[in-house]
Amino acid sequence: MDFRDLKSWGNALLRVIFPEVCEVCGRALTEGENIICLHCMMDLPKTLLHNDQFNSIHQRLAGSVPIEKAAGYFYYYRESDYAKMIHRATYNNQPRILHWLAQQYVSEIKCDGFFDGIDLIQPVPMHWLKKMHRGYNQSEEIAIAISAATGIEKCDCLTCVHRRSSQTRKQRFDRWLNVKDRYNVKNIESLNGKHILIVDDVITTGATILACCEAIHKLSPHTRLSVLSLGVTHLQ
Repeated sequence: MDFRDLKSWGNALLRVIFPEVCEVCGRALTEGENIICLHCMMDLPKTLLHNDQFNSIHQRLAGSVPIEKAAGYFYYYRESDYAKMIHRATYNNQPRILHWLAQQYVSEIKCDGFFDGIDLIQPVPMHWLKKMHRGYNQSEEIAIAISAATGIEKCDCLTCVHRRSSQTRKQRFDRWLNVKDRYNVKNIESLNGKHILIVDDVITTGATILACCEAIHKLSPHTRLSVLSLGVTHLQ
């Protein structure tokens, strides 16, 4: 038995003793499955919005900032097991879930040309105190995974200058007030003429990601902007 066989046997034994489970349904994963079991992947409520030139994400972001491309992996229903998976990844320090989801999404939309022409990937920034408390910025982890899968550089041209309160229980207008003027742009000259993809974990009303787009557009109106998230809520 060579080293590779021994390693494979050891991994199989570990899976028997400490089985990895699906992050959605909790069932033990089988050989070849990762993070989410095949059954739950088949039931993932995908949006398929990325091919629509003006989709529901564009509609909720419509205003003074032109958004070119908009994509969201799946519909985010607050009490669903898929939403709880994102919540665990965000608040229980499990970035590997976000990495895997982002990689899966890239593999599904890359061939449709979604990333063609995009120069930089910018995650929605988090205030440094909040990041220190939580341990990491979930949007940044998604951007890192997308950058690795596409070869497009991740940038850090936005900073969060004020720590905002939680958006979770706020209504649409309150969310907008909560993030208005929260973000500053640095190295603005490096963005001129570029196409920037703004990345977040979940788009609800769109207030947060729109505030990021507005901050860039205000100082660099010729910078092209697109947006992407893993989850997208249905607006009532």
